[in-house]
Amino acid sequence: MTLMRPTRTAAEDAIAAALDARLQDAPDAGRIGELRRAAVAAFRVHGLPHRRVEEWKYTDLRAALRAFPPLSTPPDAAAEAAADFSALRVPGAARILFVAGAYARGASDLAGLPAGVSALPLAAALAAGDAFAERVGALAPDRYDGALALNTAFLGEGLVLRVAAGTKVERPVHIAHVFPGDAPLAGFTRTVVVVEEGAELTLVQSFSGRAGVAYQMNDAVELVVGDAAVVNLVRLQEESAAAVHLGTLMADLGRDARLDTFSLTLGAALSRYSVFARFFGHGTHAGIRGATLAKGRQHADTTLFIDHAVAGCESRELFKTVLADEAHGVFQGKIVVRPDAQKTDGRMMSQSLLLSDGAEMDNKPELEIFADDVQCGHGATAGALDDKMLFYLRSRGLPEKEAELLLIQAFVGEAVEHVADADLRELLIARMVAWLEQRAA
Repeated sequence: MTLMRPTRTAAEDAIAAALDARLQDAPDAGRIGELRRAAVAAFRVHGLPHRRVEEWKYTDLRAALRAFPPLSTPPDAAAEAAADFSALRVPGAARILFVAGAYARGASDLAGLPAGVSALPLAAALAAGDAFAERVGALAPDRYDGALALNTAFLGEGLVLRVAAGTKVERPVHIAHVFPGDAPLAGFTRTVVVVEEGAELTLVQSFSGRAGVAYQMNDAVELVVGDAAVVNLVRLQEESAAAVHLGTLMADLGRDARLDTFSLTLGAALSRYSVFARFFGHGTHAGIRGATLAKGRQHADTTLFIDHAVAGCESRELFKTVLADEAHGVFQGKIVVRPDAQKTDGRMMSQSLLLSDGAEMDNKPELEIFADDVQCGHGATAGALDDKMLFYLRSRGLPEKEAELLLIQAFVGEAVEHVADADLRELLIARMVAWLEQRAA
């Protein structure tokens, strides 16, 4: 019997050719080489994810990705200067810069990292046999994920960040990804973050690029939160409106650990942010929250897989989506409670605000519970602005646009208020207000 395989698209052919060239130019030995070759082999079998893959049902990457641009190369001084000028500034943060997916040594502030924190470019760490770099791929989910497989297949650029046990990092560490050029390029970055027992870290990721440039960004983070460690992760995605953005967070949480994340999605023609979080220690808390504001024909997908493997842990997921024009939003969230995870408390909510008749939202929250002593719930809502509230505000003298702006700010504010750092919280609110004002203009 002959198996029928779908015809490869032009983008898949270009990706396959780039993978062949990558393997020929940089043959790898050891575990990392095996990892990369396995990812390449998996891509050859599965190709780009499409609507018949359940986890990608609402984001058909095979249909959406028409071309695959050349891979990025290390930036020259001019590119670093342009990126440095345009990169987001986080008050007081130690900053590490990537230009078109390549590490920008001259514009990064590794020397400004506080005591107890070490950072190495991934390529250098792999070449030196760094023990933490060798953890790459250790947190990958059991199931095949097309975006992550591509990130692994092109593995090379990125960062290894370690916070020593007991270290409380007062300054945020900001990893900025910028595409400043006019030429479409493809960038792939992998960051390994290890926050050891009792340590505390605020980590910021930002993604931006030159308007109108159809570049592609694929970023993955592997985050290990040690016992009793605290991590606050803030992510701002404001890519070019012509770009494709694929992001993945893989987090393993130890005993009595705390992880709070907030992601703000504003940019990219097509974006998908996938979160895989696993609880491995009793008494752990995870707050995974975010907001998406999309307009035009933007497509924004947030997908979560929360794995409660041990007893006595708590998770909170809250995502707000605002869609205008013909924008398309997707939320897929699954909480799995394993048989040994008694006393689990997990709550998930997706709330969407549709500002036009052409906007569309797909919600798919799920629970899989294999324990009997748990408190779990999920929900999803989608609707328009409240006409009664609009009328009330307008009756108090507010113009229609200002009344809408106030209601939308209140809607998304519930998610962003959980960001602990006041400066970061104000920065995110300012970005959202700017988006709303631009839309209302």
